[in-house]
Amino acid sequence: MIQFQNISKKYHPDVQALKGVNLNIKPGEFVSLVGQSGTGKTTLVKLLIADERPDTGKVIVGGWDITNIKNRHVPTLRRQIGVVFQDYKLLPQKTVAENVAFALQVAGKKGKDIDKILQQVLKIVGLEDKNKRFPLQLSGGEQQRVSIARALVHRPKILVADEPTGNLDSINTRDVMDLLQKINEFGTTILLVTHNREVVNALRRRVVTIDNGEIIGDHQHGKYIL
Repeated sequence: MIQFQNISKKYHPDVQALKGVNLNIKPGEFVSLVGQSGTGKTTLVKLLIADERPDTGKVIVGGWDITNIKNRHVPTLRRQIGVVFQDYKLLPQKTVAENVAFALQVAGKKGKDIDKILQQVLKIVGLEDKNKRFPLQLSGGEQQRVSIARALVHRPKILVADEPTGNLDSINTRDVMDLLQKINEFGTTILLVTHNREVVNALRRRVVTIDNGEIIGDHQHGKYIL
């Protein structure tokens, strides 16, 4: 599903973000990518969604070599990869339903299709009764669930969750992680990027550890070792 083949990325002559990274993630896996800030986690995510290009190596998604993807093909790629961020990135002047629908409108979907998909994803995240509320009327956990719903509208094969619990308390963290596991059970490949030790250790799933731009650990049913 996802292959990073001998990936290196340098931002400045003295800043080597990634050094010969090799990583293979199979369809339907739930993988935690862990490491301290500045170790290369975010760079890998940017390469995966074609926000950056590697200096050397190949990035392959679902058999598609996106290493040198043309800009006009990036929207197609990103409809296959849902992304959830730490800071939600919701539009404060739009309701829950409008925030989720906006992602479909941008992609050219029309009224009835939008309504159908909207009902489906809001039910998955448990917010069908709060569709008319605005982000500031929701808890942090609920806002993150809206962002997850938005990431699911194109039925992506991959969901990247980049520090999704970074702004949440322990209760909301557990709710969001339960939701991600539920989505994974539907068959969606999950890449969780985090430095939250408790979350990773509770999952008992595959853990890939990156440090100083290199993968130093890759363990099934692993733990946060740094």
